[in-house]
Amino acid sequence: MRRRDFLRNSLPAAAVLPAVVDGYSIKAFAADSPLLQALMNPTTETDHVLVIVQLSGGNDGLNMVIPVSNYSGYYSARSNVAIAESKILKLEGYDKTGLHPAMTGLQRMYNDGKLNIVQAVGYPTPNFSHFRATDIWMSGSASDEVVSTGWAGRYLNTEYPNYPEGYPNETMPDPLAIQIGSITSLALQGPAMNMAMGITNPTSFYNLINNVVDPAPDNPMGYELTYIRTIAKQTNKFAERIIAAAGKVPQQAAYPQDNYLADQLKIVARLIKGGLKTRIYMVGMGGFDTHSSQAESSDTSIGTHANLLKTLSDAIKAFTDDCQFLGVQDRVMGLTFSEFGRRIKSNSSMGTDHGAAAPMFIFGKQAIPGVTGNNPSIPTGASVQDNIPFQYDFRSVYATILEKWFCVPASTIETVLFRNFQSLNIVSDATCKGTPVNDPNQTAGEQLVTNYPNPFTTTTTIQYKTQGGHTLVQIIDMLGRVIKTLVDADLRTTGTFTVTFDSGALPAGVYYARLQNEAKQQVRPMLKVR
Repeated sequence: MRRRDFLRNSLPAAAVLPAVVDGYSIKAFAADSPLLQALMNPTTETDHVLVIVQLSGGNDGLNMVIPVSNYSGYYSARSNVAIAESKILKLEGYDKTGLHPAMTGLQRMYNDGKLNIVQAVGYPTPNFSHFRATDIWMSGSASDEVVSTGWAGRYLNTEYPNYPEGYPNETMPDPLAIQIGSITSLALQGPAMNMAMGITNPTSFYNLINNVVDPAPDNPMGYELTYIRTIAKQTNKFAERIIAAAGKVPQQAAYPQDNYLADQLKIVARLIKGGLKTRIYMVGMGGFDTHSSQAESSDTSIGTHANLLKTLSDAIKAFTDDCQFLGVQDRVMGLTFSEFGRRIKSNSSMGTDHGAAAPMFIFGKQAIPGVTGNNPSIPTGASVQDNIPFQYDFRSVYATILEKWFCVPASTIETVLFRNFQSLNIVSDATCKGTPVNDPNQTAGEQLVTNYPNPFTTTTTIQYKTQGGHTLVQIIDMLGRVIKTLVDADLRTTGTFTVTFDSGALPAGVYYARLQNEAKQQVRPMLKVR
């Protein structure tokens, strides 16, 4: 490997700037997110901002967003950690689902029309390793594909193949994304280089900002030194912009004390109001790997998980209020994600183990308020191996943000995400195509997929409704894996159709039929008996 190639691939994807805002070091991300690229696209004029909140460790979605309509099944599966029905926070106008009692801030946001809850988000064949699952979410790849690039880096390579040469410039003087805290992201790795700059000491910093460059020797080592200095100089120009933006905002709304996530989001709001053109911010918190002592035995509404959810809820509510106070609420959209959820059944240690699908929150003034999708099905007598099957692919959420928030063309989205993922009705913005329908609870009452007989012994007929367009019918097992695809076609007609599922030698147990038809996606439990 040539030295220059080594430097391109080994320099960190973010450089710690010689700037500290409110006590937090800030990392400048290059334009590597397709999300990031969406902002950088010179053909798209947008001032929209996306804030990504990562919940590291695998958040227990069932205790965060509680299936009130099937409370008996929920309680039966996890009685030692289940939230008492009387303590579940109610959602205005939607009585099938509730929130953990620690999340009063997000409850108010839902009731104020600033929160969308996307149920059961995951992907086929889930991986239960923290590291690999995080890579899947960050790369936007399938679980059986090992991709060395980030979905953001791929988008950057398409739009700005010569980066970092020529940046910053008049069109984009700011970092394309900013990371605050300790999150790291594979999304920043491009095909040819790791898009990042680093400043390691005060002397280098002041030399760079004063445009002082020591002569480099005329040899291969000198060429590489010049390259490193170019990267460092770029980073410091970003640092100057960040310092200036932060200095323009002398007053903000109140934030909770001793809240690590709120401290990060406060900086984000300040930089947005300060005028940075940055379009992607990443913040996060850890601690969600709750294998034991997730809740207190005397009161399951308090404990480790409750504290985490309160931190999350209070921080997002304060940030949203601050965006309104600063007058930038129309421009800001946020989402939360964790690398996986937890199992349906709790363990004997007052905890939950690594699972599959879990809910995501889409928050902000331009989020379509409501619950997208149905409560997850909980089988009678759930075992410790049973998982929540995914209803929505996480890449559909990404595709929606790209299409409806950043106005990225469909062909570019498909290139970035490798496949065609349907948009969801979670973002309301008429400046982009794909204006959503009025009903965010699109599948809450209508039965789009059924089967008969149910239970069945060997075969069952699956009936599904489609509005035409891309239609997908999959069979998922209790581990959350897609084991068979029955329909995968672009249909020209609207109507009700049937397909036969022959279970063959599959063991008896619960299976799921998953229908995906454009934005509408639904899961149907089926029982195979001997």
